[in-house]
Amino acid sequence: MNKILQMLENDARLTSEQIATMLQKEEGDIKKAIDEYEKSGVIVGYQALIDWDKTDREYVSAVIEVKVVPQRDRGFDRIAEKIYHYDEVKSLYLMSGSYDLQVIIEGRTLKEVAQFVAQKLATLEYVTSTATHFVLRKYKDMGVIYEAPEVDQRGNCEI
Repeated sequence: MNKILQMLENDARLTSEQIATMLQKEEGDIKKAIDEYEKSGVIVGYQALIDWDKTDREYVSAVIEVKVVPQRDRGFDRIAEKIYHYDEVKSLYLMSGSYDLQVIIEGRTLKEVAQFVAQKLATLEYVTSTATHFVLRKYKDMGVIYEAPEVDQRGNCEI
């Protein structure tokens, strides 16, 4: 039934009837499988991917690298739990490499993001350092390619 999950990941708007038709299965079986995936936490939510740059909403996205001291018996979990409860945090990942946690946040302005980092994130116990990177443009997100930029034809002219 992993095919159901792949189909929903690619288009969460698919109905159980549509999935059943595509897989040549009974709709009731598909509904039951989806219900089980939801109850067991395999499916954790459904969300639309929005190109906010095409709206009047003002926002700034940032990727923040966070170094922390893991806690005895809890590792990174307790500090991660504190961080993911902030409304500004959209995603949080435990990473391998030169930093421990990757935090993706959104704010209305650069100043708002900077204040979040300085006043909330960097002041948390066990956080030893942060590095903030602002997202300038999204080209692809969650497997979806955003509108391709226009090609500047000026360099292709012959003189």
